[in-house]
Amino acid sequence: MKLKTNIVICLTALGIASCTKLDQKLQSSILIDPNSNTSTASALLTGAYNDVLGYMGQDGLFSLEENTSDESLVSTRGGDWDDNGVWRVLHSHNWTPTHGQVTNVFNALGQMESDAITTQAFNPTATQADEALFLQSLAQFYFLDLYGQVPYRAVTDYNSIKPAPVYGPAAAVTALTTQLNGIISRNNLAATGPYRASTDAARFLLMKVLLNKGAFISRSSPTFDPADMATVITLGNAIINSGKYSFTPNYFDMFSPKNATLSKEAIWAWPNTAGASQTNVAGINFNSYGINNTWMKTLHYNSFDKQNAYGGAGWNGFSTVADFYNQFEGHGDASATTKIDTTKDKRLGGKYYAGVTDQSGLRPGLLAGQQYNENNVAEVDRHGNALTFTPTVSLVETNPNTLEITGIRIVKYAPDYNAYSGGNQGNQFQFFRYSDVVLMVAEAMMRTNQTASALTLINGLRAARGASTLASISLVNTANVNDPNTLLAERSRELYWEAWRRQDLIRFGVFNVLWALKTADDPKYLLFPIPPAQLIANPNLTQNPGY
Repeated sequence: MKLKTNIVICLTALGIASCTKLDQKLQSSILIDPNSNTSTASALLTGAYNDVLGYMGQDGLFSLEENTSDESLVSTRGGDWDDNGVWRVLHSHNWTPTHGQVTNVFNALGQMESDAITTQAFNPTATQADEALFLQSLAQFYFLDLYGQVPYRAVTDYNSIKPAPVYGPAAAVTALTTQLNGIISRNNLAATGPYRASTDAARFLLMKVLLNKGAFISRSSPTFDPADMATVITLGNAIINSGKYSFTPNYFDMFSPKNATLSKEAIWAWPNTAGASQTNVAGINFNSYGINNTWMKTLHYNSFDKQNAYGGAGWNGFSTVADFYNQFEGHGDASATTKIDTTKDKRLGGKYYAGVTDQSGLRPGLLAGQQYNENNVAEVDRHGNALTFTPTVSLVETNPNTLEITGIRIVKYAPDYNAYSGGNQGNQFQFFRYSDVVLMVAEAMMRTNQTASALTLINGLRAARGASTLASISLVNTANVNDPNTLLAERSRELYWEAWRRQDLIRFGVFNVLWALKTADDPKYLLFPIPPAQLIANPNLTQNPGY
C-alpha cells in the first residue's frame, strides 16, 4: 500500500493533477528510505512499465495521433459514438483545452514519468536504472510531441512537493538526447528486449527525437540539421546491420496471434499471453494490453456470425477515408480463397488469412465492399441491409439505411479466436518496428540529398510487401497529402494505425492543410493545449498559444 501512495505523491510532485483514486488512508510514504527495501525498485519498475497501458488505447495516444490525421476518424452514427462530439472535433481540428482525451493522456504520461524517476531513486540495478530511464524518456518524448512542454524531476528530487521544473522544446530535445545516448553508450540493455527496454529501443527513440527535432522546436516551419540526419542514419544502420531483424514475409503476420514467433521486426513490443491477464518477462509482470480493442473499435456489430460466442463482433466506430485507401497499389478481392496475392501491395490486405478468414470471414487489412462470413455468405447490418463498407463517409451520419456501413474499416491485428473472451488475446502489440527504422533512415538520406540510396531502401521494403518498384520518389506533395509517390505516403502505407501519422504530418509540414473532412486550419492545433487543472497544479507550465 505504501508503494501505491508513494507513486501518487510523486505525481503531485511533478505538478500533475492526478485523477487516481486512493482507497486507503494516506501514509507518510514520502519519508520512505530508498535503502529500506531492496525489492522496491523491481516493484516500481513493474508499475512504470504497466503505466504504458494508461496512455495507449483507442481513446488515448492512438486517438490523439491518428484521429487528428487523415488515416482515421470516428463518425457519429445516429446515437452511436456521439459522446458530445469528442471524436469529431479531433479529426476536424476543433478541440478545446477541456477535451477529456487530451487531459487523460497528459495525466497518464505524468504517472509513467513519475514512476520511472522514482524507480531510479530506489537502488535499482544498472539494467533496471536504464530501463526506467528509457521509460522516463518515452514519457518525456510524448509530452514534447503532444504538448511542447515537459515537466520533469531530477532523481534526487523524486519526492519533492515543489512545482516541477518544465523543459521547453530545445531543452527537452537536449535532455532526451543526453539520456538516450547514455543508455546506448552504457549498453546495459544489450541483452533485453523486445518486451523490455533495449539498447536498440533507445536507438529507435533517439532517431525519432532527432528526426522530429526541427518540428519540435519550430512546428510551423520544421528544419532538418544535416548533422542530426547523419546521426539518424548512423543509429539506423546500427540496427539494420545488427542482423537481429528482417522484413516479415507476410505483412499481417506481424500483428497475428502468433506474431511473437512469426514477426522478425519487433524492436519493442508488448507481451500478451492468450487467456492470461498477465505475462511475466524476466521478473516483470506485464498486464494484458486488451488487444481486442484494435479490431472491436472498427468492426460492425455483425461483422461475423459468431459474435455471441466471441463476446461481440465490433463497436462500429473507427474508419478511414477513400483518399487513404487509394494510396495503395492493387485492391482486395472479396471472393478470393487463396492466400494473399504477392503481386500487389500486401499491406492493403483483403485476402484470405488462415485462422481468421476460415473462422469469421474477415480478411485483415482495409475492409471495403461487401463483407462475407466464413462460408462466403453475405453479411448484413442490424437493419438487414447488405454489410458493404463504402468509401463515402461523413463525420455525422444520419441516413438510417447507410449510417452503419459508411467508411472503410481497418483490421490490422488479426483476431485471436482461440482466446477471445475477456480481452486477453495472444497478439503482441507492436510499438517500435524494424520497417520504421528503414523508412527513418531513408528520410534522413532524402533530407541530405541522398535520394538514390534512400530509394534503394524504400524499394527493398516495397519488394518485401509485394509492391512494385518505384522509379522515383519525393518527400511530400504539399498540394496533395495523399499523393502515392511520396515518402509520406509510403510511411502511411507501412505504418497506418500505429500512432505515428500526426507526428509525420507535422514533420512533413502538412498537418494544417486541407484533407478529407477537414479544412485548412489554425496552426495552434500543431500542439494540444495544457489541461487547465495542470496549469493550476504547476505554475511552471504555460498554456500553448491560441488556447
